[in-house]
Amino acid sequence: MSSDDDRRRLNTGSLVTAIVLIVLGGFILLLQIIGPVLDLDLGHYLWPFFVIVPGFILLVVGLTIAADGGPGLTVAGSVVTMVGVLLFFQNLTGWWATWAYAWALVAPTAPGIGLILYGAVTDQSRTISDGLRLVTIGLILFAVLGVFFELIIGISGFGLGRLGVVCGPVLLIGAGALILLRGLFRSRKV
Repeated sequence: MSSDDDRRRLNTGSLVTAIVLIVLGGFILLLQIIGPVLDLDLGHYLWPFFVIVPGFILLVVGLTIAADGGPGLTVAGSVVTMVGVLLFFQNLTGWWATWAYAWALVAPTAPGIGLILYGAVTDQSRTISDGLRLVTIGLILFAVLGVFFELIIGISGFGLGRLGVVCGPVLLIGAGALILLRGLFRSRKV
């Protein structure tokens, strides 16, 4: 990679980071104005963004720096972002018991996503395939453990009732998405 490419990636990273911060600041300002008017306790619902935003910033910085730390920051950013997204979901739903199997989305799935993103940005097919392998393992673990804990044990109180209606289609969608991603990234290698 030439130094012009390095500068271009760094400038793109600065631009993306600046835009994210401006949009985030505007969103927070809007929420502070609208929250009291609508009588919403925004802190109750939005506290996971204190985890999501730093994770996303780490991810963007990792994708834009040209140093050897890029892959590490990208993976760390994807892990922190995934933790925040899970916390947001669990905070909204109250399904805290899903941590029994949701950890599979934090690791190995999130590092795999980070590797896929970094490999796509830097055009490294080996990194992409390593990431796809991790994502596949993580999603299989998540699905198998989710079925076990939710349908067999009933950890969240669902049993086969409510969750049984959506479990099959969600698993089919996930399997289809994995097959699609694998096909797309394999065709890029050729």
